[in-house]
Amino acid sequence: MKKALTVLGALALGWLAIGIAFKPFLDKARAAMDKSDPARDPDDDVVEDEKKSSSSSSDADADSSDEKPSYEKPSDA
Repeated sequence: MKKALTVLGALALGWLAIGIAFKPFLDKARAAMDKSDPARDPDDDVVEDEKKSSSSSSDADADSSDEKPSYEKPSDA
């Protein structure tokens, strides 16, 4: 019986030590979970971002050329 109480006490002390050591990280994780929207799926955002970047990169490829752009000075009127 004495060994069982010693083991339970050691487990409780270990649990408390881990809780104190990781408290800042646990608080940040809890705050992030509280702010998150459970209806929003982050994977859907990644797919939409990939579609946007692939369409914008094709537009950029079409506009790019080896020539330097010429800039005109605005006329002073």
